Amino acid sequence: MLFVLCLLPAIWIGSTMLQHPDPVDYLLEQTGLWTLRMLLLTLAVTPLRKLTGWHGAVRLRRLLGLYAFFYSVLHFSTYLVFDQSLDLPSVVADVIDRPFIAVGFVAFVMMIPLAATSTNKMIKRLGGQRWQRLHQLVYLIGIAGALHFWWLAQSKADIREPFIYALILAVLLLMRHPPIMQRLQALRAR
Repeated sequence: MLFVLCLLPAIWIGSTMLQHPDPVDYLLEQTGLWTLRMLLLTLAVTPLRKLTGWHGAVRLRRLLGLYAFFYSVLHFSTYLVFDQSLDLPSVVADVIDRPFIAVGFVAFVMMIPLAATSTNKMIKRLGGQRWQRLHQLVYLIGIAGALHFWWLAQSKADIREPFIYALILAVLLLMRHPPIMQRLQALRAR
């Protein structure tokens, strides 16, 4: 059920993009937003589990993370193919000249090893502890994704939406701080 729910935004984006005056810009915007949303949902699993005691939530995290990667691939592919017409020198110049693109590119590159090591076989191959250390990159990816969106929005002079996403990310990251989580769990216990 979660697989289908996570796929619905892609179907919706595909079915509505041609109705927009600039379908490429719309596709870039929507796939970027859904990348960040899926990433935030992935990061919300552990706090949700700790606050509610619902340990089944952990089984959803891998699928959410893979969907975050799926939407990031759509986002990057849209940029590379439709926005830049596969002109690699232009892409390199864009990455160098525009910091928000560089940060987004770094976030995308960091997601690749996480997606590649998301199978049970890779967890066993790497060993649980090394796998967990590698997957802590998700925190940097979240920060880079929020920063990418923030800098992009500054060029459009409207930072309200990126501010909300950055605030959600900050809360999710702060909830991982043991003293904060202990207080929240104590409140739940009451």
